[in-house]
Amino acid sequence: MNASGGTGVRSLWWSADTGGGPENARAPFGTAHLKVYYPARAEGTDAERLSGEFPPDPADAPYPVVVFCSGVNVEQAVYRPLASAIAAAGFVVVTFDRVAELFGGRYGLTPGVDLDAARPDAYGTRPTCPAIPAVLDALGGIDLLKGALGLDRIALGGHSAGGTVVLQSARFVPGVRACFAYGTHTMVATMLGWPAGTVLPAQVDCPVLLGVGTRDGVIMGSSDRYGQDAASDPVTRTFTEALHDPRDLLAVVRGANHFAVADPVDPTAARAFLDLEPETDPAEARRAFTDLTAGFLRAHVRGDDAAPSADPALIDLRRR
Repeated sequence: MNASGGTGVRSLWWSADTGGGPENARAPFGTAHLKVYYPARAEGTDAERLSGEFPPDPADAPYPVVVFCSGVNVEQAVYRPLASAIAAAGFVVVTFDRVAELFGGRYGLTPGVDLDAARPDAYGTRPTCPAIPAVLDALGGIDLLKGALGLDRIALGGHSAGGTVVLQSARFVPGVRACFAYGTHTMVATMLGWPAGTVLPAQVDCPVLLGVGTRDGVIMGSSDRYGQDAASDPVTRTFTEALHDPRDLLAVVRGANHFAVADPVDPTAARAFLDLEPETDPAEARRAFTDLTAGFLRAHVRGDDAAPSADPALIDLRRR
């Protein structure tokens, strides 16, 4: 794709008012800054040259929409390779940065977690991530993408805590046909009032692709939150106890760590200091999981007649 013509992936910026949290919704906290990736076609016009905006490729429009939730204090820019590759497979992909209250008066990048919705007296009655519907609603205001958004075909994805809130919220979002998450589980913190080692049932009515690396040091380093020792495996327990669709997949990426889907990893923020050194080339691990994710979404969201498959040299794929 170049200035004179062709097709490719482009992106644009947008924003959404998602509120600052259940008890703190004052501006400027809670504004989500969206980056929207979409299949585009250059027409070689002066408007494209002067604005840098390219219209969506009409060939397969409207495109299914994927909303991706970042890990806590992980900026959306590091997910660009993943988002671009999924968009190239025929999707509109939305990532976002949102600064708001985390917990206990601390602020940072968060997909938005309603902690009260994750307590024993409320879990399963509403989404733990109310920002997701707000982000989807905001997309309707983008004039350039009018007619290109298939909002009746939605996928939700996430990394780390972003994946957790996706699994806790998906069934409350109309049109969701598939979810995917990496470095994610639904074992819940004891501080929310649950017994140690509790794995919450995922709130999903669709197939889920769950991914994890064998060198994930962040999940291991967080085990005391859940009243578990470091030897426990909350991701496998999530697959076996929290998910029940026969189309679910568990992808174990050999030698990959918690931040395998991020590039580059920011050593100044989040908790990358807990992670283990990878034993697989991070670019290859990321490629393998991205290819599997794109195939999974094509099958379950676009309805393509192709079963998702994984690179057996890098991924141990478990099916029901």
